[in-house]
Amino acid sequence: MSDHVLGPLPAEPIGTSPPRRRERIAVLMGGLSAERPVSLRSGAAVADALVGEGYAVMRIDVGRDLPQRLMELKPEACFNALHGRHGEDGEVQGILEFLDIPYSHSGVLASALAMHKERAKAVMKAAGVPVADAELVTRHEAARGHVMAPPYVVKPVAEGSSVGVVVVRPGANAPGALVLDGGVDPDEVVMVERYVAGRELTCGVIGSFVTDVIEIVPREDLPYYDFTAKYAPGGSRHELPAKISPDVYQSIRKLTLLAHQALGCRGVSRADFRFDDTPGGTGELVCLEVNTQPGMTATSLVPELAAHAGWSFGELVRWIIEDASCNR
Repeated sequence: MSDHVLGPLPAEPIGTSPPRRRERIAVLMGGLSAERPVSLRSGAAVADALVGEGYAVMRIDVGRDLPQRLMELKPEACFNALHGRHGEDGEVQGILEFLDIPYSHSGVLASALAMHKERAKAVMKAAGVPVADAELVTRHEAARGHVMAPPYVVKPVAEGSSVGVVVVRPGANAPGALVLDGGVDPDEVVMVERYVAGRELTCGVIGSFVTDVIEIVPREDLPYYDFTAKYAPGGSRHELPAKISPDVYQSIRKLTLLAHQALGCRGVSRADFRFDDTPGGTGELVCLEVNTQPGMTATSLVPELAAHAGWSFGELVRWIIEDASCNR
């Protein structure tokens, strides 16, 4: 890791390079996952921005007919604004590789690896990125009794946007119906992860540059940084740059890049951290996960980080689509 990468971000907008190579762009959005509503918002924002940048944009609400639609429309590149399963986990990336259509963000392997939280943890830990202890069990097992001493978090092993997440506090009974709420499959595998108190922090990678660090402070009446805190207006406030010590700040930037590289990510990614600086706390810093296709909505973090560095939303999406390729 060079000082150039971890030093001040470039003064010139990233959108000034590379030069325009493509005109007809398909924006993939919606999809089949639980994160479909967020993806539709991301895709709409991206498509509007690309139109503003002078591209001919095709908006595709992704279904199982995606290969046929792509062969009919013949885009020069795809901006993948899908979130969650079937879009962020390597499946769509594989289709695009097969059809030889350049696409944004990470490739098949990195996407699949980062989406599976437990396997991503193993890779990051081996690379020197600190992570919280976790175990994989079925929802039925997690509901029946404590898998580890509270506090801990129960979350789907391959889903995002805080969908299906349950926080079990100290002294609480087994999560029971909370884990099985909503007609979920009791045999679905979930991850039970040790809860780390303290601050919620996030940092991004854009190309070869590491962004500043945001602290996310959920609304006081919300139990944690849940779906409402992420996407509802006023659900959280962002401190940018985060008010933490310079040493911890730079550690987060270095670990963000290390995680991005260890997982083999390309283009844009975002790493989420917890830092326990609570009174009497452990002082530990852990990486929770890496998002290979971060949100691009009005309240999303990567656009805010880019804006803080002086890049407009249009410049950001233009850079992402011109960075598109196969064999990622």
